[in-house]
Amino acid sequence: MLERAARSVGRIVRGKEDVVRLTLVGLLAKGHVLLEDVPGVGKTTLAHALAHILGGSFSRVQLTSDLLPADLLGGQVLDRSRQELVFRPGPIFANVVLADELNRATPRTQSGLLEAMAERSVSIDGVTHRLPEPFFVIATQNPIEHHGVYHLPQSQMDRFLLRTHLGYPDEVTELELLRDPTSSADEELPQAVLSGPVLIELMRAVEDVELSAEVARYLQAIVLATRTSGEIEMGVSTRGLLAFGRAARAKALIEGRRFVTPDDVLDLAVPVCAHRVALTGERVARAEAEAVVRDLAEAVEPPP
Repeated sequence: MLERAARSVGRIVRGKEDVVRLTLVGLLAKGHVLLEDVPGVGKTTLAHALAHILGGSFSRVQLTSDLLPADLLGGQVLDRSRQELVFRPGPIFANVVLADELNRATPRTQSGLLEAMAERSVSIDGVTHRLPEPFFVIATQNPIEHHGVYHLPQSQMDRFLLRTHLGYPDEVTELELLRDPTSSADEELPQAVLSGPVLIELMRAVEDVELSAEVARYLQAIVLATRTSGEIEMGVSTRGLLAFGRAARAKALIEGRRFVTPDDVLDLAVPVCAHRVALTGERVARAEAEAVVRDLAEAVEPPP
């Protein structure tokens, strides 16, 4: 079932099977995914395809510097027929939410979104409104080198289970897209592969995937390496360590296994850990952090 879901999305987001699988890892592990990419490489298509295979609702929010938290979360409005205030849900009340260009929003709006992601609920005027289940956010951000962006604090980056990027398609895939301009995600996608209740069961099944003592120590050793490296000012937190474990279990389940292997851990080290570290000096580029974490992870001896 999970393999079928991955293939369904992969037929739409062509040539990016690794990113599709990483996104499914984030979904199954009850996390959220951050995509750092340039515009126009398929981020909206990926999010819409995921919502389609889930048979759930999809919402896209274009974040700008003048967007207020209420524009995203919702708020009280006057119901003239009843002459009273009622809650009108914002676009965040969907199963799959694409928060486009997160770092163009002000810190206040960023915080509102990230708090809702963490709590899976929204509190307005003292009343808590639960977000739908399943609830999954794909947020995008422009590279920090771009103008007009608000840098996400490290504590907010830590709220994302993993970070990845689509990048440009390869030449063959791009030529196929050029020669077949009539194709669209809505036309090509089959009916929903999963459903809300089935997905919730799969999320519970992730918790039953075995993480042996040896593999757990290996995973922990990679995290400890980020805390002791001279190139890293702030290493992966305990929350990041636990997220790493959940992601590894979810990856194993997607690949049809009930146990985590050292390869699962190594494959996820960069997407789960790189955005959680702060490099020494003024280095903030994604590629630099990923290179440092990759070198540290590969230097750790895996269990036999």
